[in-house]
Amino acid sequence: MNTAQAKKLRGAAAVANARLAYQIFEEVTATDRWRRIAHAGGAVQRPLWASTGVKDKAYDPAKYVVELLAPDTVNTMPETTIHAARAYSGRIANSISDSYIHSHQVFAELAELGISYDEVVNELERDGIAKFNDAWEALIKTIAAQL
Repeated sequence: MNTAQAKKLRGAAAVANARLAYQIFEEVTATDRWRRIAHAGGAVQRPLWASTGVKDKAYDPAKYVVELLAPDTVNTMPETTIHAARAYSGRIANSISDSYIHSHQVFAELAELGISYDEVVNELERDGIAKFNDAWEALIKTIAAQL
């Protein structure tokens, strides 16, 4: 898709998805049930943003670090992204909690373009599982060859 609306949404779905996951995290940790668990010594299970390096050279290398900042999150990133984040000169602050309405709008606009969130997630999940399986099989073969 080469429309202005599609171009505007490029790179926005992943960030919107992560931000809405954080919204659920905030909702869960704001409940009385969670407060009782925490009071009894339960530790918060923090959201993990995994491997947040950019793949598209058009993006700022610190894009996902800056756009996914919030309390109680963990971010794993490649070394180049660490350097980019350290060199980032913009404001570093919670960039998630005030973004929920916008994140829902991103998904509404994607739906208007005929892009199904469920179909995309299913495809990404299948591809991700296949890659993990391939890596696992390669690891097993390497270990077997060493025995």
